[in-house]
Amino acid sequence: MARFLVPLGIFLVLVGFLYVGLNLNPREIPSPLIGKPAPDFTLPGLKDPEQSFSRADLLGKVTLVNAWASWCTTCRQEHHLLMELARTEGVQIYGINYKDTREDALAYLQQLGDPYVISGHDIQGRVGLDFGVIATPETFIIDRKGVIRYKQTGAITVEAWRETIAPLLERLEAEEG
Repeated sequence: MARFLVPLGIFLVLVGFLYVGLNLNPREIPSPLIGKPAPDFTLPGLKDPEQSFSRADLLGKVTLVNAWASWCTTCRQEHHLLMELARTEGVQIYGINYKDTREDALAYLQQLGDPYVISGHDIQGRVGLDFGVIATPETFIIDRKGVIRYKQTGAITVEAWRETIAPLLERLEAEEG
């Protein structure tokens, strides 16, 4: 009888881990960068490679940094909301065009519109890696001091905007304004 208790105990522990794991939300992947300065980076501009986009562009204002790509179907689904936020809410959205060709990315923006103040062209994905991007789209809220305050993995939805992102932006604007 005792020889069955050890395997049974191990089995129950594994079932417990499986049960807990299946109830986790994969969209809520914690980022170790929350509360830390955004990585230092400089990227060539997507539209104008002579223009650069860097961490310094994010300082002094509350911003959204959105990692996106033309090949990303979820980015396409999210894009109309980004356009709406930039147009009606006055949100400063900066883009990191992640592992994409310049031609495809420019065609994407030409077709769907450009909500970004500027998009940096991260063809190798190094800046995305520094931000901890694991899939596109991913959006980061960065405060005036350049500190990452929130990470949204996956598309921003209307619900996520209303319940989480907009209130955080308002709070950051009030705290730091």
